[in-house]
Amino acid sequence: MPAKNDDAVQQMHRGVWFAGKSERRPLAPTTPFFQEIAAVPRRINRALKTLSVLALTLAISGCIGTGGIAPEGKALEADSLATDEAIQSAAQDAHWPTAQWWQAYGDPQLNRWIDLAVQGSPTIAMAAARVRQAKSLAGIAQSAESLQVNGESTLKRHNWPTDQFYGPGDLANTTTWDNNAALGFSYALDLWGRESNATERAVDLAHMSAAEARLARLELQNNLVRAYIELSLHYAQRDIVAATLKQQQQILDLAQKRLDGGIGTHFEVSQSETPLPETHRQIDALDEEIALSRNQLAALAGKGPGEGAQLQRPTLSLGAALKLPSSLPAQLLGQRPDVVASRWQVAAQARGIDVAHAGFYPNVDLVGSLGYMATGGGALEFLTGKKLNYSVGPAISLPIFDGGRLRSELGEASAGYDIAVARYNQTLVNALKNISDQLIRRESMDKQKSFAAESVAAAQKTYDIAMIAYQRGLTDYLNVLNAQTLLFKQQQVQQQVQAARLSAHAELVTALGGGLGAGNDVPTDSQTAAPKTPALLKSLSN
Repeated sequence: MPAKNDDAVQQMHRGVWFAGKSERRPLAPTTPFFQEIAAVPRRINRALKTLSVLALTLAISGCIGTGGIAPEGKALEADSLATDEAIQSAAQDAHWPTAQWWQAYGDPQLNRWIDLAVQGSPTIAMAAARVRQAKSLAGIAQSAESLQVNGESTLKRHNWPTDQFYGPGDLANTTTWDNNAALGFSYALDLWGRESNATERAVDLAHMSAAEARLARLELQNNLVRAYIELSLHYAQRDIVAATLKQQQQILDLAQKRLDGGIGTHFEVSQSETPLPETHRQIDALDEEIALSRNQLAALAGKGPGEGAQLQRPTLSLGAALKLPSSLPAQLLGQRPDVVASRWQVAAQARGIDVAHAGFYPNVDLVGSLGYMATGGGALEFLTGKKLNYSVGPAISLPIFDGGRLRSELGEASAGYDIAVARYNQTLVNALKNISDQLIRRESMDKQKSFAAESVAAAQKTYDIAMIAYQRGLTDYLNVLNAQTLLFKQQQVQQQVQAARLSAHAELVTALGGGLGAGNDVPTDSQTAAPKTPALLKSLSN
């Protein structure tokens, strides 16, 4: 169909239809009727100004005021927490754990296994994925501060009827192309910091995820070291039981010789045979524990049981004791991952309060559009740009009556901040408690190590004396059995104390943050401080 004049379409919308007439005519601007109509928008404009003033008056009268809602929580000052004698006596030399703190045990196999675990553990992979997810969410929030441009285009055939809206005209009872293409623009002016604070909140949560990833890595290292120490303990206990079995077999052989020589009895032989099955059972149970420990180490490293079966006997040893820094509570804020993560959560909740405050103000966005349109002609006639249209201006929205929604949002944000502060305070208190507990435990294990060694030496001497006396016929088997049982028990206690001492070192390192310092990735006091209610909102509430 040949192209129609687009002005005909415009005349359809500008003209007035007169009944009984065969054509439409636009009213002349100079007619009294048009002048009267033109005066109506001016009166409406004056009325809207009056209504706007009334709406603003209602707003500032407290219809959407904050109602005095504000956070109540207060974060603890790290140095305000008193340290006990255990911490003070250990804090003589400023020394934090190194990043590879497990190397202090001097076991190459442990070093290699932890490296494999950090690279292949599903737990570490999940923590890293959460960090990437948090960074992406921060990017989504930040995109709201940028210019938004959207394009749209329509290609359609339009049938123009003859009725009271369109009327008869150049396009009446015809079917033409009615196409357009447009670009829409929007930009948040963010006069009150709603979008910027939302972005900062998302970024703070990303920092929190990064700290939690360090915490997951530290927990994995600690669990691996503890499981490795357990494996070493099972091997040591098996050695004790195996030595006991050897001694029991020697006693049985001696009892049999005494019986064959006519100076022993069948009762003594029977007594010597009785503990052997139980000792074999204990060896089998310890073999089971060793296999299970290997499986646990393999699972922690993200490996199959076959990898764990290749683990050899641990060769753990521990040299000098770990020393603590002199200003422990304050330095914990930048070293321990869970403390750092809780501080970032406080900072994120503080920005949430700022976002809630911004909701009480008018929202102003700059919007616009630029497009082409064409009615009639070919399908791509609109691309020639004969009909260019555009619009630009501010879009303003002002909350007046919302049924208490804004106050509830502010109350939720304030309560969330208080929860985060309380969680941070509890984390800091627990951190100092854990450090003190492990220092007390380490000191106790050092003393118990000496006592256990003395007990084993005394029990070994008693057993040797009983065995010599039994060989010479000066005592019966019952005394030998009692001495052997005591020696076996003291040897087990000695190995348990040694394992506990090794574990105490790992727990202390973990309580100090494991050498995974956050560096500069720690929020400042101003970032974690509770936002104050803006003066304007406070005056509205009052």
